[in-house]
Amino acid sequence: MSELHELGLVELAAALRRRDVSCVEVARATLARVERLNPAVTAIVDRRDPDAVLAEAAARDDEAAAGRWRGVLHGVPQAVKDLAEVAGQPFTAGSPVFRERVGVVDAPHVARMRAAGAVFVGRTNTPEMGFGSQTYNPVHGVTRNPWDPTRTVGGSSGGAAAALACRLLAAADGSDYMGSLRNPAAWSSVNGLRPSRGRVPGSPGFVAQLGEAGPMARSVTDLAALLGVMATGAPVGPLDRADPLDLTDLRPAEPTALRVGWLGDLGGRLACEDGLLDLARLGSVDVFAGLGAAVEDVVPPFDLDALWDAFLVWRWWNACEMAPLLEHHRDDLKPELVWEIEQGLRLTGLQVHRAAAVRAEWYRAAAGLFERFDVLVAPATQVHPFPVEVTWPRAIAGRTMDTYHRWMETVAPWSMAGVPAMGVPAGFTPGGLPVGVQVIGPPGGDRRVLEVALVHEAATGYARAVPPLAA
Repeated sequence: MSELHELGLVELAAALRRRDVSCVEVARATLARVERLNPAVTAIVDRRDPDAVLAEAAARDDEAAAGRWRGVLHGVPQAVKDLAEVAGQPFTAGSPVFRERVGVVDAPHVARMRAAGAVFVGRTNTPEMGFGSQTYNPVHGVTRNPWDPTRTVGGSSGGAAAALACRLLAAADGSDYMGSLRNPAAWSSVNGLRPSRGRVPGSPGFVAQLGEAGPMARSVTDLAALLGVMATGAPVGPLDRADPLDLTDLRPAEPTALRVGWLGDLGGRLACEDGLLDLARLGSVDVFAGLGAAVEDVVPPFDLDALWDAFLVWRWWNACEMAPLLEHHRDDLKPELVWEIEQGLRLTGLQVHRAAAVRAEWYRAAAGLFERFDVLVAPATQVHPFPVEVTWPRAIAGRTMDTYHRWMETVAPWSMAGVPAMGVPAGFTPGGLPVGVQVIGPPGGDRRVLEVALVHEAATGYARAVPPLAA
């Protein structure tokens, strides 16, 4: 058991349950590896006192000795993304405004992870308040890409993705509003699932905003195991899904029966870095085609300009909850966040109503695509990992980006539809940087996405590659 860090969640849980290794031994090995590798990437921040971690791990050992086994996370070290509240741990959200804030209660999915036996070792880094697909903030600094530390790992679940790639964690939670599980997964060569709307409890309110908590892991099986923890339980909010997610006997789909739609650049709509689409297609739908699947190019029959405009309204509306910060903390906030809040404050009720109508129309159109296809596949990003000094790409292939997040438009439609979308590894550039795609399923089709991802994983094995930093 000398290479504990190489074990995925399911393997590690099995070793702990057999008591081949103790929870304390796993915690000690994790703390040592984090101490050695984390300074190079800044994946895990606000690390807990080692003695407290070891004491918690010892308590899990005592429970196991007494025959009490909490679940797949029993004794497994975890670090929760710093956008989710964890009782008793720092909760900065990467903002100087909240530098001294400490969590009071566990977020719903965190409570489920704790109940399943997780041993929390710290938080994972995120952009300030989660805004932007580049993980940097003035509290903890920048999270670097394990495949090339001069490059970004993406965001906003960048700390979680880097921790997985570096083998600091066996699985990790994240969240996704505009690709925040899919983008960093693509740039770390790991998996990240944005589940169906409401699959994992989040906001307790009556407005279906676009953020979803979800799992990340190096293998599909490990991701499914963590999803099972995060999604199992009674609904917490009024819009949470009530249908149970059955992940028992999860197996790869039959590839020869698959109908796969390739979205590409949406018929030339998306600006993409030269060569990216070819690599993404080669490492995804060409793989499915080689296994016997029917693959077809598709552009959704919808006004995608109207959809993008509606997405902006939803995002601005979401930012309104932070409006009180402008009065006393404007100078402490990143300019992109100030812009989002100010745009939100200018919205009218009619604009929100129209955006809601467009979203409803888009849901129907998106759901209709799955009458023709079992899954859709799209690039997870429109550029390759860029230098960490760049906050966001101002132009792609000669086309100017008109907002700080237009370069991630490829993920926005599927956030708006609320359908499951999984970032999966799809190969590497000639320079060794990871490439990733989204595997998108029908409403509620989380299991289907996982079954198709298993097919791809078995055929490629991209996620088994180890970045030089972690070797």
